[in-house]
Amino acid sequence: MKKLFFLVILFAACSQDKKGTEPEKANSMKEQFAIVIHGGAGTILKENMTPELEKAYQGGLDRALEAGYAVLEKGGSSVEAVVEAIKVLEDDPHFNAGKGSVFSADGKNEMDASIMDGKNLMAGAVAGVRTIKNPITAARCVMEKSQHVMMVGKGAEEFARTCGCEFADTAYFFDQKRWDQLQKVKDTEQSVLDHGSTSANDLKDKKFGTVGAVALDKNGNLAAATSTGGMTNKKYGRVGDSPIIGAGTYANNKTCGVSCTGHGEFFIRSVVAYDVSSLMEYKGLSVEKAAEEVVMKKLVELKGEGGLIAMDVKGNITMPFNTPGMYRGYMKNGKKEILIYK
Repeated sequence: MKKLFFLVILFAACSQDKKGTEPEKANSMKEQFAIVIHGGAGTILKENMTPELEKAYQGGLDRALEAGYAVLEKGGSSVEAVVEAIKVLEDDPHFNAGKGSVFSADGKNEMDASIMDGKNLMAGAVAGVRTIKNPITAARCVMEKSQHVMMVGKGAEEFARTCGCEFADTAYFFDQKRWDQLQKVKDTEQSVLDHGSTSANDLKDKKFGTVGAVALDKNGNLAAATSTGGMTNKKYGRVGDSPIIGAGTYANNKTCGVSCTGHGEFFIRSVVAYDVSSLMEYKGLSVEKAAEEVVMKKLVELKGEGGLIAMDVKGNITMPFNTPGMYRGYMKNGKKEILIYK
């Protein structure tokens, strides 16, 4: 009888202890948060990189990760986190976004950006803007304070002013290195034309310098954002995939958040960001397998170069690319990793 009584007491104690752990498990799950970023993909080779330049790129990525992670750690939203991370990269002239934007064929800086909230599928984008200091803030403004998804050019800038976005003179965006890159591409273009060839491969920009971020906050919400200065020597108001929802940016709490970087025309034609989400939703693929399918198979078959970052609602991260390198990094559970080469 005493033995039976002891077993009953032991069972009750164990049951009480088990119940006590349930909220802890829930809190543990709720505390899951992470951020992943990229600073562009392309022909990024270690032999072409000086130690000083490599350190500068790593430093920029590190500051962006820290900025976004700090928001998440304090309980902030994934939307706020991706904006803060991208603002750091837009302010860094080493990356092709904001201050470091490349020049179009007519010697102008024309910037694009987009953002998407996985919680409600709201999205905002701007394209062809020239004087907004941080285009990602304007994209967020379109998402949160308008009934539209995309605004372009002067109209986008006019709307951004009503939101209180910070502006800068066009001289702020001038970077000598970017200007020299334009001249080099123009010289190559002229040489190719003089020799009777207009091969797209000869004229192709080998460095796709877009920046992007995907974040998961403590409430389990995903957000993705992308910003770029576009392609060196781009013509006639060309717009790439970065501001196009579903092509360069996508986020859905049912599946994942995605930000892309690469030769934009191929990403638009392949609807890359949404394709990753679709493979997860309709075929049940993991975020890693879905991203690999799109980047390493579908894009390669089209001869499209680039990569992407993606994260699912459980915080699983993948960063595939089919080029020699991609500036990238993530921060999760206090662990940080920054990578450049394959």
